[in-house]
Amino acid sequence: MDDLDRQAARLRALPPSCGPVRLVAVDGHAGSGKSTFAGRLARALGGDPPVLHLDDLASHAELFDWTGRMLSQVIEPLARGRDAAYHPYDWNLRRFLAPRRLPTAPVVLIEGVGAGRRALRPHLAALLWMDLGAEGSWARGRARDGAGLSGFWDGWTAAETRHFLADPSRPFADALIKECPEGYKWLPLPAGTAGPHQRVTHRDDSSTTY
Repeated sequence: MDDLDRQAARLRALPPSCGPVRLVAVDGHAGSGKSTFAGRLARALGGDPPVLHLDDLASHAELFDWTGRMLSQVIEPLARGRDAAYHPYDWNLRRFLAPRRLPTAPVVLIEGVGAGRRALRPHLAALLWMDLGAEGSWARGRARDGAGLSGFWDGWTAAETRHFLADPSRPFADALIKECPEGYKWLPLPAGTAGPHQRVTHRDDSSTTY
């Protein structure tokens, strides 16, 4: 059953994790539905929460080497209670554009491959993982983007595999999000896989996450 309203209320009730902000990350393989889910979650949260798409921080030359930009342009200002301003990358022009404002808010969403990486987890209130395997996600992404981007996808899948081998996110997720015909299911982590980022589980003193 899709109970985004109830889950959104639980996210809003979390303690701030980055200055006054509850930073919630949505991670998963490319093509797993992160952007769509983040949009749905933002609407359930209400108040038009900011959503940062990590495609705006990555670039052709640095598919995953955007940690420094994330920390300096987004995390550090938010941690000081100030609005952030980051330079979004234009994938057609192949260059970074003028700064775009990311305001402070009770909840700020970050969505993209690597949103739950090691360098960001200390600043997160919750880490959500889209529960769709790599091959299924990539096949859906390739079908969405068409044959013209098949070369890009070949390079991307190799880079994504290397990234998650070196810096996995899923073992540290607070909940697994499964897309269903009727909406989304929030699944507990399999026994023995919960990492040290299980703030919701620990606080609620529950055997399941969310």
